[in-house]
Amino acid sequence: MTTSVLSVRVSPEERLLLEEAASQSRSTLSDFIRRKALEAAEVEIFSRNVITIPAKDWEAFESWMARPAKATPALAELAQRTPSWEK
Repeated sequence: MTTSVLSVRVSPEERLLLEEAASQSRSTLSDFIRRKALEAAEVEIFSRNVITIPAKDWEAFESWMARPAKATPALAELAQRTPSWEK
């Protein structure tokens, strides 16, 4: 596996904060920043998904959306249960 260096400028206060967080998570500063940056990147990418529906399929999509929801007995049963944290 090849890697490359990514340089980021931070203020002294930001560095102290990052070092403390890395220490508390028992990881190196580099590993902590890499892990958190990748997590943030995934959240950013996955939260901005755009779904394109071709014009030829739009009516079928609207029809599907307008249909009443189907009853799901297992979900109805689950909703009636007392949550485990309330038992």
